[in-house]
Amino acid sequence: MAAAAAAAVMDTKYDAERQASLVGVAEGLASEADAAQLAKLGYKQELRRNFSLFEIFGIAFSIMGLLPSIASTLAYSLPAGPSGLVWGWFVASAFIFVVGLAMADLGSAMPTSGGLYWWTHYFASHKTRNALSFLVGYSNTLGLVGGLCSIDYGFALMFISVIVISRDGEWEPGNGIVYVVFVCCVLCHGVLASTLSKVMGKLQTVFVVANLVLIAATIIALPIGRASQRNDARFVFATGGNLTTWPVGFAWFLSWLSPIWTIGGFDSCVHMSEEATNATKAVPYGILMSIGSCWVFGFVICIVIASCMSPDVDSLLTSAYGQPMAQIYFDAVGKKGALGLMSLLFIVQFFMGLSMLVAVSRQSWAFSRDGALPFSTFFNHVHAKLLIPVRAVWGCVFIALVLGLLCLIAPAAAAALFSLAVAANNVAWGTPIFCRLVWGSSKFVPGPVYTGRFSKIIGWSAIVFLIFGILIAMMPSGGPDPTPQTMNYTVVVNCAVWGGSLLYYFISARKWFTGPKTTVTDVPLTEPQRIGMREQGLEIQGVSNRPGASSVSSAAGVSGSGSGSGSKVEKV
Repeated sequence: MAAAAAAAVMDTKYDAERQASLVGVAEGLASEADAAQLAKLGYKQELRRNFSLFEIFGIAFSIMGLLPSIASTLAYSLPAGPSGLVWGWFVASAFIFVVGLAMADLGSAMPTSGGLYWWTHYFASHKTRNALSFLVGYSNTLGLVGGLCSIDYGFALMFISVIVISRDGEWEPGNGIVYVVFVCCVLCHGVLASTLSKVMGKLQTVFVVANLVLIAATIIALPIGRASQRNDARFVFATGGNLTTWPVGFAWFLSWLSPIWTIGGFDSCVHMSEEATNATKAVPYGILMSIGSCWVFGFVICIVIASCMSPDVDSLLTSAYGQPMAQIYFDAVGKKGALGLMSLLFIVQFFMGLSMLVAVSRQSWAFSRDGALPFSTFFNHVHAKLLIPVRAVWGCVFIALVLGLLCLIAPAAAAALFSLAVAANNVAWGTPIFCRLVWGSSKFVPGPVYTGRFSKIIGWSAIVFLIFGILIAMMPSGGPDPTPQTMNYTVVVNCAVWGGSLLYYFISARKWFTGPKTTVTDVPLTEPQRIGMREQGLEIQGVSNRPGASSVSSAAGVSGSGSGSGSKVEKV
């Protein structure tokens, strides 16, 4: 009888998947292969798949915004000296690539917009899967919003630095001015992300080209401008430093925060899964290509910066222009050249924020689709004409504006936005990898992109690095005895995110959150199937298992009370 029950459930699930995939094809949203792959994960196709592999790579690469991100985080790498800048980038990027390999395994096997919390629920133990999935979903969502805030805050500082340069350093903006520029930037992103949906994929090519133009302009202009004052190879590769009160070795590890933050947008490939063509390959290759290109190009950029910067590192960090990179440009190419390059820099930074908003809105929409966010029934709406989650876009804009109020407090509080993106996303990336290794090895079915026998070694290496990244993101960058002004408030912000998420879950959400839901097309259940499901301990939310009930709600999720795992066989 148990075998018959299992077969009944599988038959029902297959019928649902088949109908869902055909609906996606009929509506012109996706190919049959992509729609069927998504239906296997329990979801019908609702978004149009108009992102190619290169465009999936492009959205991650543009979010990383290589040179603007390096410029925004020089304050973390320069205190370790030029060799800290160069070798810190190279070594940390290598570890980030390992994390990308571990995520590529999962992204190829199960590409869905809510991938991180979905994978967590699928692989975790029966007792922990709902709580961990809830934690990962909130950590990832707020971490991405924190990333959006830090990108747009960096844009505001770069935009203002251009004004300061034009006024020869005789004007110093207050925190209120910075916040006003930040607000204008976020609102512009909201408008563009809502109105350019049909060409957003194509725009990623433009954003990639803009990044490459800025990189080329910098690595050409700086050596020419500093032709008679360039630093030698010994200074670049073998001269350390320590402008902190930490030990020298730990100051070098803190320089890793620059690449950790910069190359932190690769999970956007996962969140765009349901808009990617041939997602089982586009997602993993997008992850690896974006990390790999930033690893190589970033290493070259760091060498050029170390070769052309002033040997007086402290003068760069305390520049009157408010940005070390602005001072480096000014020293190399003068006022007009610095204005031109900084203008291109903040334009590319603006593109970064736009791509980030697109990615975080998809994560938020997916999490709302599964009923986890407040007002989920409002935010899981997909615009009928634009075929994008417009409400989720503006929900993320609102949260970003609220979090951005930290800009008004002090630079240390604003810096917490930077570390929120690092620590929160590290938890969101590491948890599904951990769950797969500890509880889900037998359930993992590789996709077309797979690291094979090295998969487990890569996974554990990724987890160790991610934990280390969380720890250094919470350390005061100046030293072990910070003042209120130099304190790193990441531990406060992130504990509020993690503690608040778990508190919300155990007080309220545990009563109604059962993990990802299925949105496949309605499928009638026969009485033998209904009896079989009851014997398996399965419950269809919102639909009674009593005889006479006729169909599964299209948004119903299924949870099992047996030993199970989070297998999607449990979803109808």
